[in-house]
Amino acid sequence: MFDHCLYFNTTALARLLEREWTTAFASFALTPPQAFLLRLVLERPGLSQRELADAMTIARPTATRVLDGLETKKLIVRRAGKADGREQRIHPTPKAEAIRDGLNASSGGVTRRLKQLLGPQVFEQTVGKLRAVRAALGDAAS
Repeated sequence: MFDHCLYFNTTALARLLEREWTTAFASFALTPPQAFLLRLVLERPGLSQRELADAMTIARPTATRVLDGLETKKLIVRRAGKADGREQRIHPTPKAEAIRDGLNASSGGVTRRLKQLLGPQVFEQTVGKLRAVRAALGDAAS
């Protein structure tokens, strides 16, 4: 019935992938959104909340909730920007730096398992096609 439904198939896939990354990040007591956002903060410290939300393609209120959770866990700090004191810049804490390699390894482990299961070529093609669809729909919505 839903063989040709983009919504149904991508949502079903998202639920399966959510389980994979939930398991991967459980030992850090982080949800997948928290872990991926923290990985971005670790990679690019000092971005604003808006820049982080844009990079993650999530709404700013969603980014706020995720960042609040990371701040509660003492993994990020918000600092006033130099150019505009009203704008908060997000920085990792030493506690976050200490788990950086583990987060990346856990995420890499999921990616390796999926590549092995699907085959590297199918994995790469699928990710590429999903990015193209996401970009096209994002452009159409603008």
